[in-house]
This record gives sequence, C-alpha cells and structure tokens, in this order.
Amino acid sequence: MAFRTDLALEAYEALSYEQDHELIVEEEEINEFTLKKINVNKAAAAFTGKKEGDYWTFEAPQLRTQNEEWIEKASTALSYVIRSFLEKMNISEEGPILIAGLGNWQITPDALGPDVCRKVFVTNHLFEFEPQAVEGGFRRTAALAPGVMGLTGMETAATLKGVIEQLKPAAVIVIDALAARSASRLHTTVQISSAGINPGAGVGNNRQEINSELFGVPVIAIGIPTVVDAASITQDTLDYFEKTLKMKSKKDKKPSSLLMTKPSLEELDENEAEPHEKSAYLGLIGELDEDEKQKLFREILSPIGQNLIVTPKETDLYIKQASDMLASALDHALHHPEERSE
Repeated sequence: MAFRTDLALEAYEALSYEQDHELIVEEEEINEFTLKKINVNKAAAAFTGKKEGDYWTFEAPQLRTQNEEWIEKASTALSYVIRSFLEKMNISEEGPILIAGLGNWQITPDALGPDVCRKVFVTNHLFEFEPQAVEGGFRRTAALAPGVMGLTGMETAATLKGVIEQLKPAAVIVIDALAARSASRLHTTVQISSAGINPGAGVGNNRQEINSELFGVPVIAIGIPTVVDAASITQDTLDYFEKTLKMKSKKDKKPSSLLMTKPSLEELDENEAEPHEKSAYLGLIGELDEDEKQKLFREILSPIGQNLIVTPKETDLYIKQASDMLASALDHALHHPEERSE
C-alpha cells in the first residue's frame, strides 16, 4: 500500500475489487452520524497493513462547520459509541481506567492527546484520599500525558508501562492524533480500535507499539486525523479535477463553463470518471490506479523534501474543538452517576 494512513477504513477503501478478502463493513446510523465497524483478522492484516482487532470509525463531517451545536451532538453520540466499545471488550464498569494522551503538546496538530488529558474528569485521587466524597456512578480514572521521546528522552510505551504497573488499571484508553489518506477526513473522523497504536506510524516516525500484549491489560486506541501528506493532497486534487470535468461535460460543452462552478464534495463524488475519460483528461497519469499514483507522487516529492505533512490553517480551533468533544464523550462514557441516582 503506497499511501500513509492510520485509518483502517481508508485501508479497506483502497482495496481493489480483485483482491480476495473477507473484510465486511457494518454500518449504522447514530443520531445524525455514521458508525462503520471493521474486524481485521489475521489474513486481512497482511494486505491492509493494520493489526488484528476491531476498528470502529465514527464519521461526523458536520464538525468542519465549527458549529457548537454539532460539536455537542457529536459528543453525545460518541460517548454512546465509546461505551458500547468498552462493553464489547468486556471492560468492567467498576475497574479503574488510565487515559493516556500521546503526542507533543508543543506542536498543535500533535497536541490532541495532551489536550484531552487536561480536560477529562479524573477521580483516582478522590478514591485514594477522599472516598467518602465520591458519589455512586463514578469510576476511578487517571490521566497522563507522557510526552514524546524528543521531550523526555524515553519511549512513551516505557513510561506508560511503569505507570500501569503501579496503577493496575482495568484498561488503558490511548488518545492520539492520526494521519489520514484523504484531507476530507481531517477533524471529521474518530477511530476507536482494540489493536493498540503505533505512535508516529502515519508520518513515518515509528515508535514502540502500545498494545495489550505489552501492558497485559486491554488497550483501546482513540484517534482523530489531524494531518495528511502532500502526495495524498496531490492525488486528491487530480481526482477532483477529473470529477469536475466529468460533471461539467454532462452539463455544458463550452470549455469556459469549467471556470464557472462551485460544486459540493457530494456532487463531485457522484461524477467518477470512466477509465477512458481519465486517460483523456490526464494522459499517462490518468491511466494509473490510485496506488500507482501515490507511488509516483511520493517518488517525485520525497527525494526533494517536498512530501510535506500538512494540517489545516484552522488547526488551532479544530484541535480545541476535537479535544473538547472527546473529553466530554469520555466523561459521559466512563461516568454515569445519573443511573445510580434513579
């Protein structure tokens, strides 16, 4: 697979129809959002490049509108999804939880994990020193942002392992910023996985894997894509160019009309060009499949240092929005005193 992505759903979408695989995507609507579930078995892991496990993808394109109402709705739906995932993994509602926020708080698109740790409701100290102050329905939770090797000089996994041996949690929830294949998924997609996480893998900076085998307890990885590489953006641009030409060719044969349209993303996606049209639009490049295009763009850009890792110009706002949403969703998924008071 030529492109970089931390999302199992994107790896699945990149599979050609000719590939023999048994991957099935289960899809359900949760309020006004979509949840897609994939289970990657041993055979599927080989050709997707993803570890074995369950991958749930919560899609909320409405988040790009930066509307507070949508953020609140997404948080409510996501809390239900997280709670359902914990139940699927048989995580006790009484057991302590460690929330680990991976990433570098000094770099905005990598600050999602530390930001979430600042905002989640932690109770472990209350259970330790003021148990009489803890009402029913709250579980023991702790949060830690272990930093990155460049700041601490230590592997993140090693730091977490020492804390886990001391705290002995029932599960670890790891929060991290991810890399996507498509720019349309930035800050609109949440992936929840039982397969752990390989910090930095999406941007080619692999660190020690963080998973249940290493820690001896279940690890749930929750991530939101915040960056995409230049090769992927180049390919997306050409794809949208093809679709725009296809759409306009059906409406108006005048070449000048190509400059006079503002199509939506949905409209463009409904106008996939045929192979012969792609060849006519882009020549030799149009004859390449997606994987071949990615390899070509990477081979062109990487040697000259131009395959940059890109984040939206509004990334400060998006990170705050994402961390607010995720922290609130975790709080409601982990603590439910309202059920005990009924």
